[in-house]
Amino acid sequence: MTSVDLPTPSLARDGLASVPTTDETQKRKDFASDQEVRWCPGCGDYVVLAAVQGFLPELGLKRENIVFVSGIGCSSRFPYYLDTYGMHSIHGRAPAIATGLATTRSDLSVWVVTGDGDALSIGGNHLVHALRRNVNMTILLFNNRIYGLTKGQYSPTSELGKVTKSTPHGSLDTPFNPVSIALGAEATFVARTIDSDRSHLTTVLREAAAHRGTSLVEIYQNCPIFNDNAFDAIKDPETKDRAVIPLEHGEPVRFGSNDEYGLVRDGATGSLDVIDVADETDVDRLIIHDAHADDPSLAFALSRLTDAGRLDRAPVGIFRQVERPTYDDLAREQVHAATEMNGAGDLQTLINGPDTWKVS
Repeated sequence: MTSVDLPTPSLARDGLASVPTTDETQKRKDFASDQEVRWCPGCGDYVVLAAVQGFLPELGLKRENIVFVSGIGCSSRFPYYLDTYGMHSIHGRAPAIATGLATTRSDLSVWVVTGDGDALSIGGNHLVHALRRNVNMTILLFNNRIYGLTKGQYSPTSELGKVTKSTPHGSLDTPFNPVSIALGAEATFVARTIDSDRSHLTTVLREAAAHRGTSLVEIYQNCPIFNDNAFDAIKDPETKDRAVIPLEHGEPVRFGSNDEYGLVRDGATGSLDVIDVADETDVDRLIIHDAHADDPSLAFALSRLTDAGRLDRAPVGIFRQVERPTYDDLAREQVHAATEMNGAGDLQTLINGPDTWKVS
């Protein structure tokens, strides 16, 4: 695997260190395809698309070395609208296809675009193994808590009791928590953001793109047709200051319109409690967010604040950001070592194996 000298201000570093860069000045329009964008009016996908198109020029990469792989669902139309390489693949299998690309092509910046149904139902196994392997890819998981493309069935992230076309008396399933799943799989980069917060979304995407390994970004995304107002608690001006808990590495975890609330550890159970920050004594008790900690237990505890679909306490930001060898780098090293030891192999001989026979 070869590397190139990268411009200092470019995000083409770390996770993208082997991807060819360009000296051309790029703009958002350079990454917009000629396809008509077709989502429902008011869909949060529009905001995410605009944010991605807006920050891709900052990577300083050639468009032919960027590839977006999607599965099936509303979000999976993403590759059509980007003037990069892309593939609208098989339901739930985008991480598997992206793994093959990242392993065989070190010169590519590989992205996966998926939804809560695509990634966590039929694709759950592929997602978990991509995360644990730490393949060089960035996964954008659009979570609208509903099946939008197939017209409103409940999804793996729909809350208990959710009434839909497929659960007319209310869902009986305990919902998945995507951030908890990722942390449980020992993912090296895990974050959450919101479609309506363009600035925060772009900041998180920058960090995810620069990370070497698997980055998973959960994006709370509104479906105005089949699950409208699902995220009102974290978007309504009357409630969002008390509901959204911003995570900043190295900073005490505080929130509220005047930072009047904070998070502390319960000494008996180890769980996190919300307190009113009244004086310096309370400030000293606040937990300090450490996204770089090898032990993911604190990040996991933060993720459980949205357990069972609750949104009255919703941490957003980067939960975990650590370094670990990547699957694709290690695989290429193995191939290189084997070639050095045994010379270039003959594929047909390998396929035939030591024992062959002829059928007449």
